Amino acid sequence: MKLDNRLNAMTVDVEDYFQVSAFEDVIAKDSWDSQQLRVGKNTHRLLDLFAEHNVKSTFFTLGWVAKRCPDVIKRIVNEGHELASHGLEHQRATTMSRSQFDKDVYESKAILEDVSGTAVKGYRAPSFSVNDTNTWVYEVLAEQGFVYSSSTYPIMHDLYGVPDWPRFKHQRDEGIIEIPIPTIRKKEANVGIGGGGFYRLYPYWLSKKRIMAFMEHETAPYSFYFHPWEIDPEQPYVNDANWRSKFRHYINLSRMESKIEMLLKDFNWGSMYDVYIK
Repeated sequence: MKLDNRLNAMTVDVEDYFQVSAFEDVIAKDSWDSQQLRVGKNTHRLLDLFAEHNVKSTFFTLGWVAKRCPDVIKRIVNEGHELASHGLEHQRATTMSRSQFDKDVYESKAILEDVSGTAVKGYRAPSFSVNDTNTWVYEVLAEQGFVYSSSTYPIMHDLYGVPDWPRFKHQRDEGIIEIPIPTIRKKEANVGIGGGGFYRLYPYWLSKKRIMAFMEHETAPYSFYFHPWEIDPEQPYVNDANWRSKFRHYINLSRMESKIEMLLKDFNWGSMYDVYIK
């Protein structure tokens, strides 16, 4: 029996373990093709899991991955999930000029649409890298025909975050709908509850309690995000990364799949487009 009747959005950021921002200083992009590719197998496992629980999701996918794993892209679409863009090569929007971002998003969208044969309407910036310094991102997305973005996390964080930005879905003046990652309010501050490393770190009962607190106090849908590499405890270990990055990346990988399964059982899930836009 579900804990809440509302339909919430399940999202997957489709990237491999060696493409994460935490490892960008120790794994060069020109070495990616020589790394052990695991994202295809892991995403297929997630698709199996979603099928077992009759869950539809949005897969924010890198263009780089789509070129190398077209079978995954086609399966995402054929099984009724939403395909969306996560950029081309997981470069944070805050590190690009407007022209570089325009090229990155254009190429990613073109690859995804060519491989899948479907229109891509959603975008998520790598590492939620949209903030006060680059709001022109929304102009570019609108120019390229995107409908929505989910690129902001209204929390205080050492790597990302826009704590003063809206907490809920809102229409931008540039013509794009922005859907922030969910938060709850504690001691006059926003606390992130949308997934990521804290979901792996905390016991499931605590994460569930926070999600239920959101649902009890807010009328908006909830959304959750995670990555295929988070269910892969056998992935290669990146020794050269700093201790904080390694802790965040590897904590409780062996427990994540079972936690995802509990989440699928306890709540109702759909794609980002169906939950927030349709």
